Amino acid sequence: MVDNMSRRGFDPLTYYFEDQAPGSGEVTKVAEGCYWARLPMGGRLNHINVWLLKDHDGWTIVDTGLNSPDVQQDWQAIFKQHLGGLPVIRVIATHLHADHTGNAGWLCRQWGCELWMSRSDFYMCKVMAADGPSDVPDDAIKFYRQAGFDEARLDRYRSRFGQFGANITPLPAGYRRIKDGQYIDIGGREWRALIGHGHAPEHVCLYCPELKIIIGGDQLLPKITPNVGVQPSEPQANPLKDWINSCIRFREYLPPDLMVLPAHESIYTGVHERLTALIDWHEVALLKLYDLCAEPKRAVDVFPALFRSKITDWTYFPATGEAIAHLHCALERRMLKVEVDADGVAWWRQA
Repeated sequence: MVDNMSRRGFDPLTYYFEDQAPGSGEVTKVAEGCYWARLPMGGRLNHINVWLLKDHDGWTIVDTGLNSPDVQQDWQAIFKQHLGGLPVIRVIATHLHADHTGNAGWLCRQWGCELWMSRSDFYMCKVMAADGPSDVPDDAIKFYRQAGFDEARLDRYRSRFGQFGANITPLPAGYRRIKDGQYIDIGGREWRALIGHGHAPEHVCLYCPELKIIIGGDQLLPKITPNVGVQPSEPQANPLKDWINSCIRFREYLPPDLMVLPAHESIYTGVHERLTALIDWHEVALLKLYDLCAEPKRAVDVFPALFRSKITDWTYFPATGEAIAHLHCALERRMLKVEVDADGVAWWRQA
């Protein structure tokens, strides 16, 4: 994820509840029957926002935090102090990433309730959690070598492979599928599921017209652009095209005065402005990428066109995936062409 505020030079969004962010084990009411909790996570993101929705005879939880003792301790405090003696009757995960699904299995087992997710993200999460450190596929090594990884970087990838499962508790064996456009009754209010693509296979956002709010997950973050990357499991994918199309579709469908409840950072209004900024950022990045490829470049050479922040060892892998996503989008638009040399390295240049 990349901070884009300095790129725009101004901020058209209006923020809410910034002085009421919940502390450890606490919640803040943000709308009728809708409560905000904030769970810790490491790194630059620092936290994930999760949501508790008052349901008919209990509570629906949206997103769950990473699998860690600190996060589970916060959940236990919330259960003890803020549920009013009512049970959790449903857990919804907006998408597969571990900060959103990390405690989904633990919560479902603790409360005997169902997990609701999109189909693609449920099964992809299952597959990723099953990978072990010794399961590094040859196709993944080929993928990163083609991107321009040297042997030291490939060894780093091998050492990190299979760690996803440690960040989540085992998912339930079954789940209830959320489909695009589906209406979900939560506490007598209709919430519509809107599926976005690009950051995750099928990212669920939940829109409540009555409350004029949308739980945006990572699809509608206020200050950083979510990672949109190509993965070795689908090496020819064009997720950036999917992402831009999702942003356009959301902007056409959603009313402009919604309050957005994002997975990270602050609650805000200005969803149309934010979606426009997300689209524009990637369109500008594609033009910068075209200019940079006047001479042949590998995927790992094009970071300057896409990122202003320094690429660290930790961000090198998602940065590579995002670089490839932009290259694939530019290829489909016939802005670039690509050739693979005898060493299996892909070189990109202006078409």
